[in-house]
Amino acid sequence: MQQFYLSYLSKNDTEIHFDKNESKHLSKVLRKKVGDSITITNGIGYRFSATLSHVNHKACTAIINQCVEISPDPYQLHVFIAPTKSNDRMDWFVEKATEIGVHEITPIICQRNDRKVIKQERLQKIAIAAMKQSLGTFLPIIHPACDFTKSLDKVKGIACIAHCQDTSKIVIDRLLIKDKSISIFIGPEGDFTPEEIQAAVDANITAVTLGEKRLRTETAGIIACHSISLLYP
Repeated sequence: MQQFYLSYLSKNDTEIHFDKNESKHLSKVLRKKVGDSITITNGIGYRFSATLSHVNHKACTAIINQCVEISPDPYQLHVFIAPTKSNDRMDWFVEKATEIGVHEITPIICQRNDRKVIKQERLQKIAIAAMKQSLGTFLPIIHPACDFTKSLDKVKGIACIAHCQDTSKIVIDRLLIKDKSISIFIGPEGDFTPEEIQAAVDANITAVTLGEKRLRTETAGIIACHSISLLYP
């Protein structure tokens, strides 16, 4: 089953009008015909079942047969992550985190960052593609890049930071979850600086460990997403 994404759809809509690009994809690439069934999400928790009523490479139309509201995750995860030097590795993180279940991603600019310019629109498109491919119905928000220190003021609920310094840390899967919202900070390949770690401590952010091995930034981000998803029944 292939899923489409149309952000403007509401639960009260009865008909869908696809733009030129989606219409061409439906008619020329997927070779859909009148009467074929399709599935669409609006990215905020609704899945629509529809039947194509008009197929043309410039304009396709579908009649909505059913609208189902999908229950949201029992948690809201916001990952603050330092951009990787390679665009491909950051793309991979966004794709896989979306498939696992992340709700917000903020690239953070740290002192040891390899890259400081982030293409927010590109990452949002990757998140859309991953949501569609995995048949998800909630689209993660990709925020603009933010300075690490300023990002400390954006956390909600429980907040933790994963770093490699030899300090007291909690194993991530032993966190005591008392809040629906959780934020986690993942640093650059060279780790957070001692000053950044101290700033997190001053902001009452809990230090956690993701295990004994040294991980790449994007790998650490994925492990964090998966570990946190398992903390909520």
